[in-house]
Amino acid sequence: MTPSHWYNIVPDLTTPPPPPLHPATGQPVGPDDLAPLFPMELIGQEVSGERFIEIPQEVLDVYRLWRPTPLIRAHRLEKALGTPAHIYYKYEGVSPAGSHKPNTAVPQAYYNKREGVRRLTTETGAGQWGSALAFACAQFGLECEIWMVRASYDQKPYRRSLMRVYGGAVHASPSPLTSAGSKILAEHPGSTGSLGIAISEAVEVAGAAADTRYALGSVLNHVLLHQTVIGEEALKQMPEMPDLVIGCTGGGSNFAGLAFPFMRESPRTSFRAVEPEACPSFTRGRYAYDFGDTAGFTPLLKMHTLGHDFVPDPIHAGGLRYHGMSPLLSHMYELGLFEAVTRSQSECFEAGVRFARTEGIVPAPEPTHALAETIAEALRCKESGEEKVLLTALCGHGHFDLGAYDRYLAGELEDYALPQERVDQALANLPHSG
Repeated sequence: MTPSHWYNIVPDLTTPPPPPLHPATGQPVGPDDLAPLFPMELIGQEVSGERFIEIPQEVLDVYRLWRPTPLIRAHRLEKALGTPAHIYYKYEGVSPAGSHKPNTAVPQAYYNKREGVRRLTTETGAGQWGSALAFACAQFGLECEIWMVRASYDQKPYRRSLMRVYGGAVHASPSPLTSAGSKILAEHPGSTGSLGIAISEAVEVAGAAADTRYALGSVLNHVLLHQTVIGEEALKQMPEMPDLVIGCTGGGSNFAGLAFPFMRESPRTSFRAVEPEACPSFTRGRYAYDFGDTAGFTPLLKMHTLGHDFVPDPIHAGGLRYHGMSPLLSHMYELGLFEAVTRSQSECFEAGVRFARTEGIVPAPEPTHALAETIAEALRCKESGEEKVLLTALCGHGHFDLGAYDRYLAGELEDYALPQERVDQALANLPHSG
């Protein structure tokens, strides 16, 4: 049941996505520009024109610890909603790290180990990616150093603990360990951090050491590629083709991983990305070239962005607090291949509690965005009488997020309205190429 190949959607698009640009020259980046950060195999996958890329046996051996993951029909949720819709969810929370993130962490660790790398650095928001990479590094004997966004570092102590159990070193970001972090702390001593800042710190450290590389948990093409194991499995498991596929989006890998294989196989299926109101890259960002990090260490990426200076409010869905969006998904959004909507923090937690009380699984804050939209769509079907087939990605469990659920149940969780002037201010600092 576990696929033997990852699926690369790029060759099937009508036009290819715009290339990353070197910020100094404005020219497309080449392999030599990326080699200080990534192994050549991943660089090759980033620009590959092959539709299918074989999964190495060593990666499949680790995948088999939890794959294939279950596809479940939410009968109890359907009954509670009184909807004629059929609701299915692909549950990635059964992985050792509790989310979909090991699907790419394992191959990234494998390819780095094969090229003689000793240590990987990375950033993490909610901690699911950091946990996954620490786990993957343990499988292949690599050291792992993680910069965790300060808001989540404080909110999720047990996610920190899990990273350390797997052997990872964890720092709150912004940190005094890097020039990027020190600069932010000097200007904003109480900074709650952002994924852009944490990326700057991890990239700075990786670029300074010959035996160290950087690993990214979303956004880039090779990450979305690895996540297609989700959709390839779901294609085989689904007893009926979905009318609508719904997924949460931060950087985009979870949504892409489920959606891409269905885009290939089911022309009648529609697709909907759901993002936080507090960090609405698709729905309120600009499609422009921007840095992937705050300090400007990365190449310029053509993506939907709120501006690399944008620091989202400290919502509990830490994995969705990224200023930009996958360049590939951004390009596909411009092509009209899917739609995007936003959900507030409180309605997401309401959906999470509803799901837990019917299906028994406490979802992570990130997939509650997709669940909130799935429930809303199911209720629309109740009104119209349509028997739509809905499929969503439950990309992780919320066992380390119970503090956030406590706050919601106590009525202490706040919604963050995002004033347009904050967006305008961050977008005013886009690089000239944007």
